[in-house]
Amino acid sequence: MTFVPVHVVGGGLAGCEAAKHLTRCGHDVILHEMRPGRETPAHQTDLFGELVCTNSFKSEDAANAHGQLKREMRALGSTLLRAADEARVPAGGALAVDRAIFAEKMTEAVSTDPRIEIRREECTRIPEGPTVIATGPLTSDALSRSIEEAVGEEGLAFYDAIAPIVDHESLDRELVFAQGRYAQEADYLNCPLTHEEYEAFLRELKHADVHSGHDWDAVPYFEGCLPVEVMAERGEDTLRFGPMKPVGLTDPRTGKRPYAVVQLRREDRAGQMWNMVGFQTRLRIPEQSRVFRMIPGLQDAEFLRWGAIHRNSYLNFPGRLTQHGALPDRPEVIFAGQLTGVEGYTESAASGILAGANMARIAEGKEPLLPPSTTMLGALLRYLRECDPERFQPMNSNWGLVDPLPGKIRNKREKRIRLAERALRDFGQWMEVAGLEIHPLPEELASTALGD
Repeated sequence: MTFVPVHVVGGGLAGCEAAKHLTRCGHDVILHEMRPGRETPAHQTDLFGELVCTNSFKSEDAANAHGQLKREMRALGSTLLRAADEARVPAGGALAVDRAIFAEKMTEAVSTDPRIEIRREECTRIPEGPTVIATGPLTSDALSRSIEEAVGEEGLAFYDAIAPIVDHESLDRELVFAQGRYAQEADYLNCPLTHEEYEAFLRELKHADVHSGHDWDAVPYFEGCLPVEVMAERGEDTLRFGPMKPVGLTDPRTGKRPYAVVQLRREDRAGQMWNMVGFQTRLRIPEQSRVFRMIPGLQDAEFLRWGAIHRNSYLNFPGRLTQHGALPDRPEVIFAGQLTGVEGYTESAASGILAGANMARIAEGKEPLLPPSTTMLGALLRYLRECDPERFQPMNSNWGLVDPLPGKIRNKREKRIRLAERALRDFGQWMEVAGLEIHPLPEELASTALGD
């Protein structure tokens, strides 16, 4: 059977994974990369898969969400992880790499593939024919305009204003209470603060270390999404009349209105993930951990996602794309990587593999398939599909995304091992149904019985 070549736009992690998966499925690929003819503010080389932030792909422990995602990627034959294995540097339980060697290995994997034609040119419009677009947060202005034409004016965002997300089971329910304002439905969880607790929190927030970022990372602050630390600088009561306003609430422990309150809003149907309302921030992660745990009820909180504000082009996936990330009127145009609203190196790369797999299926006249939501990749894609379009923000992999296990398991590590065992089993079964070649895991990563 002869297939039309597939265009893959973007030579980052997601684009390389999509291109390589397509060639393994027997498809020819035209890979568009605008560097070095058109540079970005972040990249230093013209190599494929260049890492522009950290050199770490995070944990390999299967009880960790990032570790489980890697196991699913390895089963799919991830090019990134093969390159990372060859470029590995010591980093304890994390997978970290020598950036230069890693990019060289990624470039070699792509440039030596006889089925991939590399075009070093800026792609200013969505190509005709089957296409995977994986241009990342620094998509060029011209292509951004073409994408915006396809998805509508409000279908493409250009910055993140992200509040932290905490795990429900880690909240202190002796302090945190469920209640809506003025006896409305109890859709929010509330962390009450006394006058003294509020002043101590405000003092530490004002003096916390802020991430300055890169020039390319700078974004304007809009009044509707100011960083919480900027609001704190505007006056002692700015937060109390903003996201921390206590009006209409009564603390059941005291029978009185709290002096201030931090509200948590449900992020998923199962109520496993809760968003800190109005707490978008540029604090460094250690400072977020230190300062936000001063909030009553969050002292032992597990943060599933940290807050951030930075430039990041991404699509309103649940509002503008199909179930598998395609344009509604052009199912042969699939988006992958950070453009779809995933956060992180491995998340972007994994979505690239899936885009390549589904593009191959579409080219072969088959329906696209998505992994079940008991798996890490499937749960991440479910979030993209089912999030409220009005509140959609990028997400990284975490155990709060996957379907909960039946019953209560008190031991956190045991629970995560059980989740990982189920995820790996269900992912393998899904791959068999999808007719995908299952790549064996390295022996040291094959077991989820991590205490063995």
